[in-house]
Amino acid sequence: MSLVGNLEDLGLGEILQIVSLSRKSGILTLRSGKREGVVVFRHGQVVRAKSSTYQQNLGEGLLHKGLIDRPLLKKALAIQEEEDFKERLGTILVKRFGVSAQAIEEVVCEQIENVVYSLFAWAEGTFDFELQDSVEVSDSIKMDPVQFMLDQGLNPQFLAMEGSRLLDERRHRGEIIDEEMGEEEIAQPTAEDHVDIDFDLVHAGEENVEVAGIAPEEKRHLVLVDDDAVTLDVLADLLTANGWDVTSRARTEDALIAVDTLYRGDKRPTVLVDLIMPRMDGSGILGGLELLELVRSNFPDLPVLVMADYHNSDAERKVRGMGVAFLMKPRKTEISLDDARQVFGKRLLAELKKVESGEGPAEWSDQVNIGEELRLEMGEEPESSVEPVGQSTGLSLLRGMLEELNNPSLGGGIILLVLRFASEFMNRAVIFFVKRDEIVGLGQFGIEDSEGHADSKVRSMRIPRGEETFFSTVIESLATMKVLPTESRWNRYLFDQLGGGTPEEILLGPIVSEGKVVAVLYGDNLPENKPIGDTDSLEIFLSQAGLAMEKALLQRRLKEKGPEDV
Repeated sequence: MSLVGNLEDLGLGEILQIVSLSRKSGILTLRSGKREGVVVFRHGQVVRAKSSTYQQNLGEGLLHKGLIDRPLLKKALAIQEEEDFKERLGTILVKRFGVSAQAIEEVVCEQIENVVYSLFAWAEGTFDFELQDSVEVSDSIKMDPVQFMLDQGLNPQFLAMEGSRLLDERRHRGEIIDEEMGEEEIAQPTAEDHVDIDFDLVHAGEENVEVAGIAPEEKRHLVLVDDDAVTLDVLADLLTANGWDVTSRARTEDALIAVDTLYRGDKRPTVLVDLIMPRMDGSGILGGLELLELVRSNFPDLPVLVMADYHNSDAERKVRGMGVAFLMKPRKTEISLDDARQVFGKRLLAELKKVESGEGPAEWSDQVNIGEELRLEMGEEPESSVEPVGQSTGLSLLRGMLEELNNPSLGGGIILLVLRFASEFMNRAVIFFVKRDEIVGLGQFGIEDSEGHADSKVRSMRIPRGEETFFSTVIESLATMKVLPTESRWNRYLFDQLGGGTPEEILLGPIVSEGKVVAVLYGDNLPENKPIGDTDSLEIFLSQAGLAMEKALLQRRLKEKGPEDV
């Protein structure tokens, strides 16, 4: 998991919650104008923080508290420098000078809290959370000998709540905060400012056992997650009408926060999540699976139902392995039709009832046949003589996908749709962005990585455009092709970055916009290593995706021009 975006869209409090719930290690960097702030996480806990606008360090904090004097501080810093910064300043003060370790930890906690609280005033700017396997602060001691850090860490949940509260209080007092220039920061909190609440999710289940049951007169809470606005509205209305208190969210990061908020408010919401939607960092198509894993990790007692309108065998296998119920829903083009909505609504309500009662997931069906369901609703006999049809990758599927592709509100979702459609044909695929001098990884599905870094590995891939690779012929010919693997330096680099192994066959599909290749779809069938089947409809879809890009680009250009230029 990685996060990149604007503070206007996702505030610091929400970012802290997401990282806490994911329990990841990494470095969050905030930039606002000329200011920069850094928050370091280890396993979801904040262990370090610094800001260009908050200059007090550990030594100054200890002096301010009267725990040491300046000559002692100078002696400790000299020892640290003489020993090539092998030990932290706090360790030296404890071991060599008998300063209380508990007192130092209290000062460090206060310093980190103050830095994080000061960052809440940054309402504009960008953020970037870089995922790291192991955050070791010792490497940075030499660069920053008196900076503060913790071994155990602070709970981001508490920091998020307290930082938001302090910011609200200052606004209510009418104090001016220059959020753009950073001339004023949030006042440093006093002991009275702190709220005595424990937001540690590890113990939340134990503390709230007595409220697990919901009073009969209270509405059932449900968090609904779907990236399609029409589907979100239709299902929210349906569920509300049937007794649920529905919280609707179009983004997985917002849904995670909503679940956490309800959980900490002694609610136990049911979670209904769309499987095929963007990931939190915008790459890949399995954002629902990413959210599911986080929900199961942090809230294992919550009932969950997963739904999807297109099949993805790899993702469905993982969902099944987690023991989570799965339901095929109508396509986005069908959800607004009265008959399809009514049929699916009955199935959805029945599945939710099973999930909330604790029943195990039913046998999975490979498809949902709306026509067959409608015939059964009207009392007609099912066509038993006809063999069930496997999942389609033909014209019926293409028709629905093209309707979505031509949706004027699609915006930047074209690449997501390409990956979604490609998942019907191949076990895994990667979209590469074709730049002037290099070919860059953009998004993926199906790439396995034992450390969970498939998305970041794909985005870090850089292949020189002038080198001999699979992509050369495709970019030159502007045509989709299936090729056999050939050995070259950069082809081997590609296979190694995608997890090793050599596929039996490779599909390369260009996305052409304004007469040139702007992106290439790479796909194969590893790990099964079988040939790729008929992809005619996928090739048609890729050509239409290029036209959709041209249309979106033209509309943006027209919008940017003033009336006098049109």
